[in-house]
Amino acid sequence: MDAPAVFTDAEFYQRSFDPREYLKEFYSLSDSQGQPNTFLMQNLRSLFEMFSLEGVRGDTLIDVGCGPTIYQLLSACERFREIIALDYTDQNRRELEKWLKNEAGAFDWSPVVKYVCELEGDREKWAEKEEKLRKKVREVLKCDVTKANPTDPVSLPPADCLVSTLCLEAACKDLATFRSALRNVGALVKPGGHLVMVTVLGETYYAFNKQVFSCLRLERHMVEEAVEGAGFDVKFSEVQKCPADDVRADCESVLSLVARKRASITG
Repeated sequence: MDAPAVFTDAEFYQRSFDPREYLKEFYSLSDSQGQPNTFLMQNLRSLFEMFSLEGVRGDTLIDVGCGPTIYQLLSACERFREIIALDYTDQNRRELEKWLKNEAGAFDWSPVVKYVCELEGDREKWAEKEEKLRKKVREVLKCDVTKANPTDPVSLPPADCLVSTLCLEAACKDLATFRSALRNVGALVKPGGHLVMVTVLGETYYAFNKQVFSCLRLERHMVEEAVEGAGFDVKFSEVQKCPADDVRADCESVLSLVARKRASITG
């Protein structure tokens, strides 16, 4: 599949992004042939590892660009007292709320939750973890990472940690916008707080349900420099290859990164 010739902007997402199809396509632990979802499992292991790092804990976690997913919060919910989830599109926030409220027809995350519980040492605690996460997500708000205050008109107190998975590279049309977006979301973190990111590298598109979405082609050094430029010091950075045979995206690798916000921004 060819990459889109144009940037798929926020309004394109609002019009065309189908959260149900997206979840079905990318968030089953195995496909219809029983093949494991290595991309998802790899990201779950990385998130488990990053949220186990010393100091990555506190009162409030903000999830920027949560989409309709919860996988990125499964390890995180053991480390923070409350979670605020942010996403641009109305339908993604509705889909997330459906799971949080345990409504009929919500996506079944239990295989993914069980996998994370297994990583944590007790697969049988999956129902308890689901309940814990539902209680900890206090708010689901609209956000726009291109705004100086992404949650405008709402102002959030600075959080202990910010998590962002597979979001900014899809939301930003060029490197300057990406750097600016990182500064915008970085302002939501208190000094000494952490940024946890999972970002695809070398990707120009991903596709599902006959829709193609653009992606900013990033390299590791670009992301790390942008994180440093947003006032953070990189503490952990790891690159893993993407599965080579996936035609739904042209991702080369995935960067998992943890950074700590400096006490004062210099430069």
